[in-house]
Amino acid sequence: MSVLLIILLVFEALVFVHLIFPFTLYLLNSILRKKLKDLDGTIPESDFAVIVTAYEQTSMLPSVVNSILGLNYSNYLVYIVADNCDISNLKFDDPRVNLLRPDTVLASNTASHFYAIHHFKRPHDKLTIIDSDNLVAPDFLTELDKVFAEGYRAVQGVRAAKNLNTNYACLDEAGDIYYRYVDRKLLFGAGSSASLAGSGMAFETQLYRDCLEQQDITGAGFDKILQYEILNRKLKISFADRAIVYDEKTSKSDQLVKQRARWINTWFKFFKLGLKMFVKSIFTFNWNQFLFSIMLLRPPLFIVIILSSLFFAADIFIMPWLSLVWLVGGLTFLFVFSRALNYFKADERIRQSLKSIPKFIFFQVLALVKANKANKLSVATKHDQDLTIDEIK
Repeated sequence: MSVLLIILLVFEALVFVHLIFPFTLYLLNSILRKKLKDLDGTIPESDFAVIVTAYEQTSMLPSVVNSILGLNYSNYLVYIVADNCDISNLKFDDPRVNLLRPDTVLASNTASHFYAIHHFKRPHDKLTIIDSDNLVAPDFLTELDKVFAEGYRAVQGVRAAKNLNTNYACLDEAGDIYYRYVDRKLLFGAGSSASLAGSGMAFETQLYRDCLEQQDITGAGFDKILQYEILNRKLKISFADRAIVYDEKTSKSDQLVKQRARWINTWFKFFKLGLKMFVKSIFTFNWNQFLFSIMLLRPPLFIVIILSSLFFAADIFIMPWLSLVWLVGGLTFLFVFSRALNYFKADERIRQSLKSIPKFIFFQVLALVKANKANKLSVATKHDQDLTIDEIK
């Protein structure tokens, strides 16, 4: 066997691991069948700080604040950090809402979070992070409390689509459903941790401070460092699949390219964290870190799909038996993708949009080309559709 062929096989094996990893998690879930206890009616309310971050845009803040004030919960305060924003037209009469505008531009998620923390009106024991384009379901904090009552110190909720007004938004949600199912529900159910999603997540305040207060984080990806720090402390991030925030999906191709460019840039930037955790988990026999590190090392989904397709086509001529292996791997991927859509009851518009996946992948390839200058393209995705919680229902 030639050296080139051996190199090819090793490279194919690395990609194949990521192709079948979701099905492996599915099988582990079928065996373990992890389930949270039913603690309805027995849990005292935590004292929550709800941190809402906005950068340059404030048009959606009234909607997100109204949704928060509509929570079926009493023990919380809201902290809005309006970074580099004109707040002259913003007015919130509810005493639970604290509007903060930093004197200098922060342009950083964590800097905004800690600006809020340093201006807490009281020492909240929990905090949750919400984006300015999010809306929260009425039972969001109640569902988080149920998971905290299980002993977890970090929780990721569900970020469901707020809008499905275009094919791009529907495909964005389809991808999010897949990651939500694999990287959160299945990964957590297999004995590891749910990955963090940037918002709709909650932590013990002290844990958040311990993980990030001494870190200097610029650009996108604070959630990647945060989840690494949590697992490095041998803790688990739980997944609360009934704690729902509604997230604005990208509805235009230019939004998609800029957003994905930042995400791809983040994966390359923090790849070393996954590698470091993988090596550490081998030596410490830490199952939580081992499974999570494989997820961290996985390239963006469109890259896995493209490479798998290319290897399948090439192996038809080079090693025909391997093409059958790729075919089986592809079928397991489609099975898990279908299960994800069914589990989260995907809207029919999402299913209809799947025929546009090739175009969606094309725009992500464009994003890959622009990934090296992603943080110069934009700091945050700009949205132009404002909805209320009642309009979503």
